[in-house]
Amino acid sequence: MSSVASRSGVGDVASRLAFFKGLQAVTNRVHATENIDEIIFELSAEICSLFAADRLTIYVVDESRTTISSRVKTGLHSIRTIRLPIAENSVAGYVALTGQMLNIHDAYDERELKAISSRMEFRREVDDRTGYRCHQMLVAPIASPDDGEVLGVIQLINTRNGEVFSAIAEEGVQGLGQTLAIAFAQRRHALIQPKSRYEGLINDGKLTSAELEAATSAAREQGIALEQYLIEHFKLKASDIGSALSRFFGIPYEPFRQDRVKPLDLLKNLKRDYVQQAQWLPLEENTEGLLILVTDPEQAIASRVVQNVFPKAHPVYCVTTQAEFAQAVAQFFGVAADDGSVSDILSDLSDDDSDGTTTPEDVSAAADNELVKLVNRIIVDAYRQGASDIHVEPRPGKEKTQIRFRKDGSLVPYIEVPSSYRSPLVTRIKIMCDLDISERRKPQDGKIKFRRFGPLDIELRVATVPTTGGMEDVVMRLLANSEPLPLEQLGLSERNFERLKDAVGKPYGIFFVCGPTGSGKTTTLHSILGSINTPDTKIWTAEDPVEITQKGLRQVQVNRKAGLDFPTVMRSFLRADPDVIMVGEMRDKETVSIGLEASLTGHLVFSTLHTNSAPESIVRLLDMGMDPFNFADALLGVLAQRLAKRLCSKCKKAYHPEETEIRHLLDEYCEDLMQTKPFREDPERAREQILDAWRQRYGDSKGRFTLYQPVGCEHCTGGYKGRLGLHELMIGSDSVKALIQERARVANLLATALEEGMRTLRQDGIEKVLAGLTDLKQVRKVCIR
Repeated sequence: MSSVASRSGVGDVASRLAFFKGLQAVTNRVHATENIDEIIFELSAEICSLFAADRLTIYVVDESRTTISSRVKTGLHSIRTIRLPIAENSVAGYVALTGQMLNIHDAYDERELKAISSRMEFRREVDDRTGYRCHQMLVAPIASPDDGEVLGVIQLINTRNGEVFSAIAEEGVQGLGQTLAIAFAQRRHALIQPKSRYEGLINDGKLTSAELEAATSAAREQGIALEQYLIEHFKLKASDIGSALSRFFGIPYEPFRQDRVKPLDLLKNLKRDYVQQAQWLPLEENTEGLLILVTDPEQAIASRVVQNVFPKAHPVYCVTTQAEFAQAVAQFFGVAADDGSVSDILSDLSDDDSDGTTTPEDVSAAADNELVKLVNRIIVDAYRQGASDIHVEPRPGKEKTQIRFRKDGSLVPYIEVPSSYRSPLVTRIKIMCDLDISERRKPQDGKIKFRRFGPLDIELRVATVPTTGGMEDVVMRLLANSEPLPLEQLGLSERNFERLKDAVGKPYGIFFVCGPTGSGKTTTLHSILGSINTPDTKIWTAEDPVEITQKGLRQVQVNRKAGLDFPTVMRSFLRADPDVIMVGEMRDKETVSIGLEASLTGHLVFSTLHTNSAPESIVRLLDMGMDPFNFADALLGVLAQRLAKRLCSKCKKAYHPEETEIRHLLDEYCEDLMQTKPFREDPERAREQILDAWRQRYGDSKGRFTLYQPVGCEHCTGGYKGRLGLHELMIGSDSVKALIQERARVANLLATALEEGMRTLRQDGIEKVLAGLTDLKQVRKVCIR
């Protein structure tokens, strides 16, 4: 399709004909759409391509005819609404007010804007936030060809050649505006103005009129809400009902989102009982105004309660279902507990509007009963949500302190605390772990035994880090004294499981688990220890910290300040008649040497290493100065592992991949095998053998594979819930030991291990993709070559 910007300003016949041919195709697409949202979301890219513009925004005049709004996708399942007043102070607002088309050369040129209207300004907030720079703007009214009524505005931004939009583009955008006006008028009458709030379900083909009438009667007889009856008996989704509500009330539908940040400053004067009764809830305040979530906007607007509670704010309403409103209330106010929800606690704290500068009163403020409750509630919520870490991140000036949780390996927003509690919050955490509250210039480490302060018997490892502006970040890692996972639940492949059991079943030798911090090494070691933990076995462990406890183990907490480091503890173990020794980490030559000595004198030794792969671990240990012959004699094996996000079992979407996608997976799988003997002799035959094995194991009766895509639901985060292990198990075979004695390179060790049946981390991940447990994106995130 030819584009106007490729010949911006040139009006030759060929380019003109090509452009208007493309415009006709877009016009046909517009008339084929079913609703306004489809026009906005589905045709934007095609319109931008036609006009050779970078970006497109389509605004719709709201029912009140005082504002225009545009719905913008901010993620796969989230939509944000941009609203502007119909007035001269913005470019799009001016066009909606006057019905005139504007062709602006530089939106940042104030003289050009003031020549149009003395009140006009370009809103730079979005550019400043995103780094995108608007230059050219072609803005036209979406006006009815019959009576000239403005129904919306179409706005094109930035030509791809940097010149002003051409005369052809002006003519084309005016025609497109008339086409959109006809489409808007038809869609509004057909779909956006139903007579009852659920009539949109009929228009969408979700129900018949008879079914809706019957459902209404049945819900009334049973004494339950019609929405609940429709979801339970007709299996409708909340989004189906939300779409119908949106069209009935004429405002956007806002689905429940797990990643929404709690606006504590907006909630501090609201109680849970009132919100549940009034059925309105503030979500956030932005440049558009105060976003209010409601189940019945007409009732909320008529009561004017929102304006009374927030007199200085401009309320902007969005509608949701009753079920999703209840979820949002639970998300913001928490589960009822003895010490109250985090929002209730914060509402009882007095906000003095300070900028959070450190004062001598920090210690007394940190001892405030409500602040004590707030810190306790943060820790309890993190534990109940399955978070591994809590990040407290103060920001300068009057910006709020952000608190985030790390869940399933990703950081998600939790709450924002007013700036006046920045220093007292950090001081309270320091008091809990006995750190020096006056020292703000150096990092500090400590531990919180939470049973002294709250209802949970957990320990938190605390690290403070000084940041710019004299502030301190705090990171707390939750160390639950949990039971070890059974070996069968580690997610090992069948082959790796059998080989691992055989390796750790030996009476003596040394076995390593390697991987980066947070990859589950300690969990795996304790699962292995659990499998060999019998009444006739003495097992000593040296850990820092002790994260997992199990009966039968004698566990020692390393304390470097007291002189109790890993080498010291290990020497004491050798005098304490051990059968098995587990060392939390081997990071220096002395620790490795003692472990190697123990393994050669009849003990079974386990430890962890911070290395990327199993073959690299061997070379790293040899580089530490280990004798290659002693080390080869002692080595039982090395297990490298990573944690990848697991697809949510409730919402993942199945599909049959094309042959090209499977071939791409096969290429990636075979990349590590190129130096093995089968691939050196006949690579094509080796590839086909692997593909045949895949079809037998993962394919259906027709040989087709079933893969899955993340979707996202209320039970997960972005389509993922929980994590699964990816493993690379290299056994200390005779061939591997011979290479160790020769100080072989990593590539030689890898090729030999692969020929003996080892699978790399990436290969194990690809097999788990084929098994429907995760997707390739997550495997690539954690597996590097």
